Amino acid sequence: PTIFLNADEIGYTGTELQEAINGDETALKRFETIRAYGAIKMGLISDISEAESRQHTPKVAFVSPAKDYVTSSDKAIAADQIDLHVRALSMGKLHHAMMGTAAVAIGTAAAIPGTLVNLAAGGGERENVTFGHPSGTLKVGAEAVEVDGSWTVNKVVMSRSARVLMEGNVHIPSDSF
Repeated sequence: PTIFLNADEIGYTGTELQEAINGDETALKRFETIRAYGAIKMGLISDISEAESRQHTPKVAFVSPAKDYVTSSDKAIAADQIDLHVRALSMGKLHHAMMGTAAVAIGTAAAIPGTLVNLAAGGGERENVTFGHPSGTLKVGAEAVEVDGSWTVNKVVMSRSARVLMEGNVHIPSDSF
C-alpha cells in the first residue's frame, strides 16, 4: 500500500534528493503523520498509536510531471526521458532510489486513469511509465481493467537494475558424492 501526494501541493518540485527531505525534521514528521492516518484509512491499524510499530506500510510517495533533473550521482536526466517523477519514503526516510513495493504501486496507479500518478504522467490510458527517482529512472507497467466501477489489476511488470548482494564459495567435501 502506498499513499500518493502531489508534490506541488505539499511544497515540493518532485525532483528532491535525500538531503532535502531527510535533513528536515519538520517534513519527516509531516510525512509520518500522513502515513499514520493513511494506515488507519487503509485498515492497516485501528489506532494512531499503532503506527510506530508498523513502519514498513503504507509507503508515502509524492509525484510531479516530468522535468529535467540531476540524480544523486550527478547524472542529468532530461524531461523527455521520463513520464513523471516519484519520490517515496520508507521507514521514515526518503529512499535513495525506489523500493520494489512502491514501484509496483506506481505501475498500478499509472494504469488507472485519473489517479494522481496517472495524471502526473500525462493522463489517459497507459500500459507503462518511466519515472525519475533520486538515483535514476525505472520503467513499470500494469494491466488494469474496470469492471462494474471497480478496478482489478491483472498483472504488474517492473525491471530492476541488479547489484551484487553477496559473493562466496561453497566448500563441499570430496567424499560427499
